[in-house]
Amino acid sequence: MMTKFSVPARGEVSENNQAIFDNLQKGIGFVPNLYAYFAKNETALSDYLTLQNRKSTLKAKEREVINLVTSQINGCRYCQSAHTVIGKMNGFTDGQVIELRKGTASFDPKLDALVKLAASVVTNRGKAAKEAVDGFFAAGYSEANLIDVIIVIGDKIIMNFIHNITELPIDFPVAEEI
Repeated sequence: MMTKFSVPARGEVSENNQAIFDNLQKGIGFVPNLYAYFAKNETALSDYLTLQNRKSTLKAKEREVINLVTSQINGCRYCQSAHTVIGKMNGFTDGQVIELRKGTASFDPKLDALVKLAASVVTNRGKAAKEAVDGFFAAGYSEANLIDVIIVIGDKIIMNFIHNITELPIDFPVAEEI
C-alpha cells in the first residue's frame, strides 16, 4: 500500500493556520503547497515561518546560495524549483543558479566559498571538509555567519525531507534537471 499525501485546503486547517494562509496569499499571491502541508499540524507552519524569517547575518542572496545547493544535494525537486525562482528574484542569472546548484560560484569568490562550505556541510552531514571551512573564513565570513549557514541548511533540510517523503505537486515553474 502506498501512502498518498495531500495538500490541505484553507477550510481544512485550523483558524490560526487559516490566518497564516491569508497572510501568505496577501504577501506572495498564493500558499505554496509545502507551506500548506505544514498546516496539517497546529503549530508547525507558524514555527517554520518564524525560523525561516528570523534575522540573519547573511544577506538574502547568500541564503539563496545555501538553499539552492542544499536542495540539489538532497534531491528535492520542489525546493530546487522554488529557489530557482527566488534566486532569480535575488539577482542570479539562470546560468548562475545552475552553477550554484552544482556547488560552485565562479562569478563571485566570496559566494564560491559559501557554496563550497554549504555543499560540504550537507554532503558530509555536518562534518565539513577543513578546506571548505578555512576557505569560508578566508573569504571574510565570521563565526556568526557560520552559525547562520548551519541554521539555513537546517531550515532547508526540513523542507527537502518533507517534500522528498510527500512528493506533493510542485507549484513553481519546474527547475531544469542537472
